[in-house]
Amino acid sequence: MENSQKMVKHPSRGYLFAKRVTDIVLSVIALILLSPVFLMIWLLDSFGDNKGPVFFKQTRIGMNHKPFKIYKFRSMIVNADEILHQDPELYQKYVANNYKLEPEEDPRITRLGRILRKTSLDEIPQFINILKGEMSLIGPRPVVKEEVEIYGDRADKFLSVKPGAMGLWQASGRSNIGYPERCDLELSYVDHASYWYDCRILFKNLISIFKSTGAY
Repeated sequence: MENSQKMVKHPSRGYLFAKRVTDIVLSVIALILLSPVFLMIWLLDSFGDNKGPVFFKQTRIGMNHKPFKIYKFRSMIVNADEILHQDPELYQKYVANNYKLEPEEDPRITRLGRILRKTSLDEIPQFINILKGEMSLIGPRPVVKEEVEIYGDRADKFLSVKPGAMGLWQASGRSNIGYPERCDLELSYVDHASYWYDCRILFKNLISIFKSTGAY
């Protein structure tokens, strides 16, 4: 544990202040500009073929191991977790495939959900998490408790920064890149985090979103 603590880089106060101001300003602007999207998806969820809550909330592990609820537009059926755990073979495949399933074999995803995931529109509510200070615009992708264990003695380093809605992993291929390569990418960001590096990653993410790279 002591060795892993020595590896943790502590960002400057100036960088953290500029990063937080940017997060707040961009989140407010995004939530205002994208409010029509919220309304449209709410209507489709409320009156479509799979009625249910518009938001999907899941516990993720944030900075310094603090859990929080991440927000997404719901892309799955209401009892998705129950369906997944009822099929042991499918669940094992889900775990073995870096906690993902191919869209065509995932019985949990709705028709609307496939579109939301392909276009990354399901991620929009994370601007709420960013505004609350639980996440940042740029940072390592927040993971569930089981995934933290994959980082082993590097977990403290991974969780030494705020998780991000966008990051180096997404910019490099997202779901096309699994563990352990994903660990190396996320930790590389921690090592090199700076304001201008964040700007470069943001630009690369926008390109990846436009191309739908690794989005499923």
